[in-house]
Amino acid sequence: MILNLSTLFAATGTAKLANLPEYEAQVKALVPPGAELTLTGPGPVWLYLRLAHSLHGHVRKLCYDSPVTGPVLIFDHNPN
Repeated sequence: MILNLSTLFAATGTAKLANLPEYEAQVKALVPPGAELTLTGPGPVWLYLRLAHSLHGHVRKLCYDSPVTGPVLIFDHNPN
């Protein structure tokens, strides 16, 4: 599953730190437990970091992808 972070704050055009709990809730509602997720799209570093932290234990595998870095594995809890 791929999630473009800019969709979380599309209504305002800019991510707001005050809305962080709302962004976390949106992501957990969109992403099923145990999913393999890739975070991408324009967004502030603090949002990427906080979502990675909050998704630990919720998703099985988390990656980051950008045109600059390509895919980067954040964590993988697949026992195989």
